[in-house]
Amino acid sequence: MFEKSLELIKKYDTIIIHRHINPDGDAIGSQVGLKFLILENFPDKKVYIVGDEPGRYSFMEYSSPDVIPDDVYTDALAIVLDTSGAELISDQRYKTAKETLRIDHHIQAAPLTDYEVDDTSYESCCGLITTFAIEQNLKINPIVAKSLFTGIVTDSGRFRYDATTSRTFELASFLMKTPFETDSIYRNLYSQNFDDVLLRAKFVMKVKFTTHNVAYIYTTKEEADSYNRDFFYISRGMVSVMSDIKGVDIWINFTESDRGVIVEVRSTKYNINKIAVKYGGGGHEKASGATLKDRETAMQMLMDLDKLAEENM
Repeated sequence: MFEKSLELIKKYDTIIIHRHINPDGDAIGSQVGLKFLILENFPDKKVYIVGDEPGRYSFMEYSSPDVIPDDVYTDALAIVLDTSGAELISDQRYKTAKETLRIDHHIQAAPLTDYEVDDTSYESCCGLITTFAIEQNLKINPIVAKSLFTGIVTDSGRFRYDATTSRTFELASFLMKTPFETDSIYRNLYSQNFDDVLLRAKFVMKVKFTTHNVAYIYTTKEEADSYNRDFFYISRGMVSVMSDIKGVDIWINFTESDRGVIVEVRSTKYNINKIAVKYGGGGHEKASGATLKDRETAMQMLMDLDKLAEENM
């Protein structure tokens, strides 16, 4: 699966690795993991990671993006990770690279690069990068192992989501053969100060339900600004407050922003991706997102999800 990927990496002296906007642990983990995987095996290469700031994942080592001039792309390979749509790629300069490669585990809307490796059976992009290392007999070091393990943990929901398979545990086991500290990963990912606990309680109180028990939260821009948290925390971070409500199989978090209404939608049973795609988004079968133009469109999407719940009752 990865023969062409390794061929391209060997071919170029300069490699620039991209990921999606509003990065999560998998986006950063796969990016940092791949960078140091390449350097461990090809130390003479120049490898950069680019994108916006890591936000709440800044605790991950080497997560801060490199700042590089445009001309670095001229004779470079650009690798896009963990991204299903062109508009989601952080730093659009990838298009100016000599050649481009994408490695991803999302449902693909359309090809984005010259070469594509896409496998939706993986729980994470970090799982794909780990498989790349194993299949191509590449050496890993502790920073590679820790970065990739962190991404697997976050995208599998601590090995709880149904995308988790026996392969997930095999890949995690392989990474843990290279010693690194796991306590700091879990502590940084899941510990909360009391203000965060209070904020989650406020979001629980905002939960509403459609006729057929789709749970949803709608946060206006004024409300979002008043919380004094980064946008990613309010949008993707707060969708999880609805994840364990008994009898709820679809839940959705709407958050107004300068770019429109940001949507995070999840399900335990149903393919909600087709509805996300209908509204210009994408992602996974049971975890997707989109950006909508206004509240009216958001309510239309909510009704489509309610209809999906009704059809499957």
